[in-house]
Amino acid sequence: MLAYLTVGNFAIIERLELRLSAGFNALTGETGAGKSIIIDAVSTLLGGRAETDYIRAGAEQAVIEGSFSPPQTLYQQRLLPLLQEHGLDEQEQDALILTREINRKGRNVCRVNGRLVTLGLLRDVGQRLVDIHNQGEHLSLLRVHQHVDFLDRYAGTLALRRQVADRVHALQGVRTELKALQQDERELARRTDLLQFQVEEIQAAKLQPGEEAELSAELTILSNAERLISQADSIYKTLSEGDGLEDSVLDHLGEVAEDLAELAGLDPRLKEHRTSVEEITDQLGEIATALRSYAEEIEYDPSRQEMVEERLGLLHNMKRKYGDSAAEILAFAESATQELEGLSHSEERVAELSAREGALLTEIGELAGQLSGVRQRTSEALAQAMEEELKELGMEKAHFQVSLTRRERDRGVEVGGKHYAFDSTGIDQVEFLISPNVGEPLKPLAKIASGGETARLMLAMKTVLSAADEVPVLIFDEIDAGLGGRAGNVVGRKLWALARDHQVLCVTHLPQIAAFGDTHYRVAKAVRSGRTITSLERLDPDARTEELAEMLGTKSEATHRSAQEMQGEVERWKAAVEGTSSSPSLATSEPERSV
Repeated sequence: MLAYLTVGNFAIIERLELRLSAGFNALTGETGAGKSIIIDAVSTLLGGRAETDYIRAGAEQAVIEGSFSPPQTLYQQRLLPLLQEHGLDEQEQDALILTREINRKGRNVCRVNGRLVTLGLLRDVGQRLVDIHNQGEHLSLLRVHQHVDFLDRYAGTLALRRQVADRVHALQGVRTELKALQQDERELARRTDLLQFQVEEIQAAKLQPGEEAELSAELTILSNAERLISQADSIYKTLSEGDGLEDSVLDHLGEVAEDLAELAGLDPRLKEHRTSVEEITDQLGEIATALRSYAEEIEYDPSRQEMVEERLGLLHNMKRKYGDSAAEILAFAESATQELEGLSHSEERVAELSAREGALLTEIGELAGQLSGVRQRTSEALAQAMEEELKELGMEKAHFQVSLTRRERDRGVEVGGKHYAFDSTGIDQVEFLISPNVGEPLKPLAKIASGGETARLMLAMKTVLSAADEVPVLIFDEIDAGLGGRAGNVVGRKLWALARDHQVLCVTHLPQIAAFGDTHYRVAKAVRSGRTITSLERLDPDARTEELAEMLGTKSEATHRSAQEMQGEVERWKAAVEGTSSSPSLATSEPERSV
């Protein structure tokens, strides 16, 4: 259900906070008070068009936010997969909060549970939560592609349709693989040659992990061999041999050690320094020996340098073509090898896939035939039920029909000896047709139904499908267009019945409809500080009687008494339907106001 709605700076609404109840919520008020603006705000929240004209004069942005508490089954089956697909299911949510901001600069911000989302995702989530029945874009009854959903829910064939969809999905996968295998033979030959060359080239390279780093280090030494030998020899001579005219560093250190030994005999405190000099002398001696060995080991080898450079060039070329490391190059070779094996057995795989394709087409044909048969048998019952509901809703002459058509196609599935086009819903194209008046031919509902007729059609459809309908929140606007008091009473009963399985919001001018509301809100317009604002009040029983009396006509004792009688009749009817001796409370809490 829609538990909480806030609207800020939207049209003539400065600030509105609405806490909605479960069941049937009636919204009434004078023409122009802003009732339909509230519905427009909800429509915008659910992804409808957001014009900058909606922003209240003097404000920079309009903000609409709604907190929903969807049923667990709906959340798990239809909402959670969508949220998971977009990474919006980090934690369990007691509520689903949708937010829409409209800025004067044309920038729109959409959020789900506080996370920024695209308008498309906001719309997808919204369509799973709310159906708005007016002349806006949320009229699911006018989306022809959804007519098959209505029919299948009525027929109870959704499980059978899922079986068809599963086979169709599997068939698409088989055909995709077949198409890849059934390419031009020359293209396959070229691909085979290329893969063979790539695998052989990588195998011939005999790559070793870490080889490139080792070779790069060796190349640095080979490229600088002469310098390394010369420098090492120079350091060795400086430390051990001197330059022929002067003693070496080690000779000088030896003299220093002897002098310190003599001084330490006079002053023991210098013994420590003598020891340090001796240690340094030993270390430098080891370094000199190591450098001599190092200079002898290094060899200037131009042929080896050339081999290393060639090997590194090969490795760089392999990386350029196949991957950034030896591991990636070897993985590429493994993938190419597997593809080669697949190509070498392509004829066997094609035969296998072709057999699978034929088997799936047979299964789809059988299941789609069963599904179509149930739809054919059920469509007449749905049409009859719709006509009965429409009669009670003031459309006595309306004729309703469910059109089921098939399109023949050579590569389609076989049903009854013919081949038909198909998709995940089966072989039927389903569309609702209507003739609102006697003598008029049946035409597509989406093309000829007026706003008021469409609202009543949807109410009839929702009544027929109430047990199977998954959308938890139903909003009706202008549903009483062209209706009198007697038809309004029927509409009120149907809305109240719908509200046993859904949350229903209805904007109405008929007291006969409003009287059936479990909760009643009055929308009013006023001028404050030179500005027009819309306010909303949740009515207690006494205020509700006054509102119904005003809706009946000029306020008087007679209309007040008629309103009381109307409420009493509605309460008795509800009690009879619910099978209780006491009538349900229509509004027991204190009045709630928000501006």
